[in-house]
Amino acid sequence: MKIKKVALITPPYHSGVVESAGTWLNVGFVYIAGALRAQGFEVDYYDAMSLWHKWPDIRKRIEAFQPDVVATTAFTASIVDAVKLLRFAKEINPGVVTVLGNVHATFCYEEILKADHDAVDYIVRGEGEVTLPTLLNCLKAGDDPQNVPGLAYYRDGTVSATPKAPFIHDLDSLPTAWDLVEWPIYSYRAKNNARLAIVSSSRGCQQKCSFCSQQLFWAQTWRARSPENFITELEMLNQKYGVEVAMLADEIPTFDRERWERILDLMIERRVGVKLLMETRVDDILRDADIMDKYRRAGVEHIYVGVEAGSQETLDLFKKDTLVEQSKAAIDLINNADIVSETSFVLGMPEDTPESIAATIELAKHYNPDMAFFLAIAPWPYAELYPQLEEYVATKDYRKYNLVEPVIKPRNMTLKDLERELGRASQKFYMHKFQNLDKLTPWKREFMLAVFDILVNNSYLAGQMRDMMKEGKEMPPEVKALIRDIKGHKSGAPHPIAPIP
Repeated sequence: MKIKKVALITPPYHSGVVESAGTWLNVGFVYIAGALRAQGFEVDYYDAMSLWHKWPDIRKRIEAFQPDVVATTAFTASIVDAVKLLRFAKEINPGVVTVLGNVHATFCYEEILKADHDAVDYIVRGEGEVTLPTLLNCLKAGDDPQNVPGLAYYRDGTVSATPKAPFIHDLDSLPTAWDLVEWPIYSYRAKNNARLAIVSSSRGCQQKCSFCSQQLFWAQTWRARSPENFITELEMLNQKYGVEVAMLADEIPTFDRERWERILDLMIERRVGVKLLMETRVDDILRDADIMDKYRRAGVEHIYVGVEAGSQETLDLFKKDTLVEQSKAAIDLINNADIVSETSFVLGMPEDTPESIAATIELAKHYNPDMAFFLAIAPWPYAELYPQLEEYVATKDYRKYNLVEPVIKPRNMTLKDLERELGRASQKFYMHKFQNLDKLTPWKREFMLAVFDILVNNSYLAGQMRDMMKEGKEMPPEVKALIRDIKGHKSGAPHPIAPIP
């Protein structure tokens, strides 16, 4: 079989969640493209999602490149569009080989292949840097894919799965393809559209959160790049591609304190011109209380910690392995270091009521993060918690599993009730935040004003935020001035990134 050209295409799915803050590249494709090129394949890195391309645009790109293979990636909410993309590719060229990967496909391959084996030829289960090139070389040689670890496919009326592929341990050795990235489209709105990269310094998660996919995907393992290798990449991205802000894709970048502190030291010593946005665990922030000033000096500007729940009972159900009071202490440490703090609360559990949600809002105010998001629990069909939620699942439309649209129906609320309460939660929390802007440091105040503009103009919360503006009698003068600017904004004015629906 002739296989030379491989198109890596993100499905054109949008929910307006992370897109509110900026445009985020697919770092997984950077690694996959690097691995494919190292094996002699020609690659098109095509981020149809971030480009906001529609199907006619996608057709033009596919027809222009004429790939032998089209590979895509899907989290649960984007799986419908991912399969549609692969079917679309086969309509353009029935002989094209189609491949699907990422978390949802890794665990739900039987469901996908039984329903859509006409569109999906192969599913890569787990990491793809070794599995995908091995598969393509196997097909080129006319060998049997049954000999390639980490695959699933449909054959003779049944779904076949090969043994699990081992994890890649030497992450420093992985080739990358940063030169294929269409850099001008990736920006971070909260910092005046600064050029934004997504980077990875480690892979894995050793936690046991019952609602999460990551500990399952990584089988509770954790591997890391060396600090020197990672910092050299950041310097290259800054100097060669003008990257000013980098978001760490790691689930727990701070897991190894010695390694993490070495990264911070190198950031300071080398004066790396990149600000870091990151997620980590409450426990690690508490552990690092004595070096939070080093976080700030190293350029860590924004830290997300997953609080997730307002009651200890729910935290225990989620297997967060933290105490409610620890979350408050961690957020205080981040705030005291003059770093933007962010957290989220997962709502819509079967026992939730308007009263329990109201109590969570008050707790969020007490925790006092700079940013808080109130998310509808998404019952991933492969998560440990799913059997306890299954009877409350109101829809199997995976496009709605985006943490915005309610999927679980609480016992004593309708989905509409829950959707309304989620909106009110954000409205009440940010009303409180913007009435207390004067308590922030000058740079944080400026950042939060930018956030407010984003929430009103470019987020899934826009409706609730505009309602909040109507009630803003007690807002500080600078927020009122910003509101005037927002109201005077011309809807037809050009915008560097497509508006969020």
